[in-house]
Amino acid sequence: MSGLTSMKNIGKELERKLLAVGVDSPQTLAELGAKQAFFKLKMLYPQVCLVHLYALEGALLNIDFNRLPDDKKQTLKEFSDALKG
Repeated sequence: MSGLTSMKNIGKELERKLLAVGVDSPQTLAELGAKQAFFKLKMLYPQVCLVHLYALEGALLNIDFNRLPDDKKQTLKEFSDALKG
């Protein structure tokens, strides 16, 4: 096991996708950061959405994604929107 599902917000499906893009442990996720991990996911799985980015950030902060501060959500949304072009 990768240990990713031991982190908040990461279930088996998100773990599967993270493993597919080379994020194989909580440490790897922490080293990459939520934005870079999301970017990797977006390249392989174009259907991933902003909620996935929130989930990754929440996992790193050890909080439920819906409890992220509004300013953090806004920053993440701007990043996600920029990837759309």
